[in-house]
Amino acid sequence: MSALTDFLLGRTRVEVTCEVDIERSFDSLHAHAIPDGIDIRPGDSVVVHGAPTVLRYGERVVTQCRATVTRGGWFDRHFTPIAAMFELGELYHVGFEPREALS
Repeated sequence: MSALTDFLLGRTRVEVTCEVDIERSFDSLHAHAIPDGIDIRPGDSVVVHGAPTVLRYGERVVTQCRATVTRGGWFDRHFTPIAAMFELGELYHVGFEPREALS
């Protein structure tokens, strides 16, 4: 989003450090980014800078990176829970389509 759009919607940006935990193994396939010293609320977004993108099988990496947290404005904070109710149906939809329908 542009700076003008962020200003009009009341969004602010904060630069923080972030702990990144990524694992690709038999036991787990996950990627967690936990910003330090800031609580993430509905409508906020986090962009992590410099996190590892490639891991070999069986590898786990825990590292510190920079992150940009964009704080949602009034509209973002109130629209996100409403949109989440409609997005929940997508979770039930994944994986139940026949292959022919995907083409």
